[in-house]
Amino acid sequence: MGLVCILRGVTMMLPLPILLKWFRYCRVNVLSHSYCMHQEVMKMACSDIRVNNIYGLIITVLTVGLDSLLIFLSYLMILKTVLSIASHKEFLRALNTCVSHFCAVLLFYTPEFSLTLIHRFGKGSSPLFQIVLGYINLLVPPLINPIVYSVKSKHLCSRIIRVFVK
Repeated sequence: MGLVCILRGVTMMLPLPILLKWFRYCRVNVLSHSYCMHQEVMKMACSDIRVNNIYGLIITVLTVGLDSLLIFLSYLMILKTVLSIASHKEFLRALNTCVSHFCAVLLFYTPEFSLTLIHRFGKGSSPLFQIVLGYINLLVPPLINPIVYSVKSKHLCSRIIRVFVK
């Protein structure tokens, strides 16, 4: 499974720098993000970027779409199994795990997909908004993911509530 994930990532991302190499760049070469984002590098090119734009959009839609489909199908299988559990306590425990995972997936994909759409179609959007969304995409999912899963623990949940109630 790990090898499949690595191969998928390599086959989808390897063509991007190769496609960018063929462009002639004549605009300012300052990136607004602290990391190299494909859409932003494309905007610096003086050449026709339609092929890169279409490829990047297709890869994003396929990646997010395929991941979402597989996650949805796995949730259907999990819910089918959870609904067959006779014990009410075990049912709620399994459902709690599913909800936490679903929240973590939403936290990961929502900023990434939003940033991609804004870079592709938000020509009139504020550059500051794009920068902030880029940092949210980069920092929030890894920071919030442990919090989402730790909220399931009653001990941690009560401690977090105590911190915010004071």
